[in-house]
Amino acid sequence: MAGARVPVIVGPTAVGKTAVALALAASWPLEIISADSRQIYRRLDIGTAKPTPKQCAAVVHHGLNQVDPGQRYSAGRFAADAARWIKEIRARGRMPVVVGGTGLYIRALADGLFLEPPLDAARRRAVATWAATLDSRELVRFASRFDPTFSGGGRQRASRGVEIALLTGRPLSFWQRAAKTRGAIDPWYVVLTVPRQVLHQRIERRAQEMVERGLIQEVAAVLAEGLSPKAPGLDAIGIREAVEYLHGNRSRESVAEAVATSTRQYAKRQETWFRHQLAGEVLVLDATPSPAVVADQIIHAWTRAEQR
Repeated sequence: MAGARVPVIVGPTAVGKTAVALALAASWPLEIISADSRQIYRRLDIGTAKPTPKQCAAVVHHGLNQVDPGQRYSAGRFAADAARWIKEIRARGRMPVVVGGTGLYIRALADGLFLEPPLDAARRRAVATWAATLDSRELVRFASRFDPTFSGGGRQRASRGVEIALLTGRPLSFWQRAAKTRGAIDPWYVVLTVPRQVLHQRIERRAQEMVERGLIQEVAAVLAEGLSPKAPGLDAIGIREAVEYLHGNRSRESVAEAVATSTRQYAKRQETWFRHQLAGEVLVLDATPSPAVVADQIIHAWTRAEQR
């Protein structure tokens, strides 16, 4: 571990992480660092469930709207950016709080990543060209064959695993073990949970609200810029289903349910990841009560931890 202790609020999508972090701001002079690999994309606000403009006006958020759809943004870049944001927040006399559900981003910041071996640029382009011909499921299957420890994820993560395996002859997990850097913070984890039925209800409600608020129109506007449907940022849950509708591969009426189904599956993977992959001190809290109640529990636990 490296760096000062930082609260890190994690949990599955729709569990209420943002609401709890905003409630904490009533007692802590905090700024939020979003650890979400989809909210980094500009213009995809509804599809990535970003905090609203009103929420961002109430509490400063970092990590939103970093790149345009179609551009890549790695976990390593997030770790470097987040480490800088944390220093700047502390310099202002405020408290950084990391909030998000992307496990790889959390790991990169807290535990460090690997020092990438040299990769030939021409060969990288050739691999990228080939990978672009595969759909997401095929790409994930290749990543799993090259690395039996590959735990799944989106197109960008699978592409990365395939690229490293093909160009180095060793799986990504090897390099993550053999050439690891140090983490930038000492994480104090808060894992939010709710009963499965409650989470599913929240997911279904969110999916329906996304469509009603204009998810399909938002995605159509981004596609109108000329981006490929397989471009980074467009393979996210919610956005992917809207793309399928816009290309005639599903009905409009099926979009919300398809988003909810994919989100439930993703949330289950997140729960498994956070249950087994977090190292260090972990506080697990039921997020069924109001955000203010959960925030109060976090404050009391943090105070006790700081006194030790």
